Amino acid sequence: MYKFLIKRAEAVIEALPYLRKFHGNLFVVKYGGAAMTDPEIKDKVIQDIVLLNLVGIKVILVHGGGKEINKMLEKKKIKVEFVMGFRKTSPETMMVVDRSLSRVNAEIAKLIKKHGGFPIRFSGRKGGLIKAKKLLVNKKIDIGFVGEVDRIKKSKIFKALKKGKIPVVSSIGIGSDNKLYNINADTAASAIAKILEADKLILMTDVAGVLDRDGKLLTQINLDSAKTMIKKGVISGGMIPKVSYGLDAITSGVKRVHIIDGKLPHSLLLEIFTNRGIGTMLVK
Repeated sequence: MYKFLIKRAEAVIEALPYLRKFHGNLFVVKYGGAAMTDPEIKDKVIQDIVLLNLVGIKVILVHGGGKEINKMLEKKKIKVEFVMGFRKTSPETMMVVDRSLSRVNAEIAKLIKKHGGFPIRFSGRKGGLIKAKKLLVNKKIDIGFVGEVDRIKKSKIFKALKKGKIPVVSSIGIGSDNKLYNINADTAASAIAKILEADKLILMTDVAGVLDRDGKLLTQINLDSAKTMIKKGVISGGMIPKVSYGLDAITSGVKRVHIIDGKLPHSLLLEIFTNRGIGTMLVK
């Protein structure tokens, strides 16, 4: 009987140095993938976020909602077209994106409240947090209402964090033309982490992290090694943009970037508060 309780106590003791080290730090967490669709995993992710907040870590949660968007587009019979990996976004598609992400944003905020946290929503025009500029693929191909982060209204974020709140940010920005622009959630999270000089940027994915040629998880890689691995094709496919966003954040002053498997229950706590961690940490 006591063995199980002792193990639980030992887990808390293992976390103690990290609780002390990270108290008062600012973490930006990009939440997406399967962790957003499985109700049980979703619940555990939000529990982790609330716990981080309660132990004195300032957390900003940035989310996308690709699966929700696709489902709504399919329901409305709107054709989905991609150009070099970017969703071509017509005015009609942008309306669906805005509504879908607003729904996801509200659900996340509701879960945070359920677990004892205090969320503050920044979704689309609500709060007007992200100022966007139009994204042109290869600087010339127009793909509609797709944008990139131009600037962040930092004062709104810092005011919310000072009050102990958890900002829940959807990856939609407002352009100088007062129109809404769809922004890739990884891009938005990386930009927010850079602008706010976060201590950590955590990217939740559907894979374990960065793997070597033999498929073994790399628990830590530095900037030069990551660039070499991309060049040699060891890092490939969908992992390239995630690592690239991470490297950009590191070179811009973010201290650590973590790429973790969001499908693993309590992956955030396991990565942050254990000696070994469960994902890949990028360092300068």
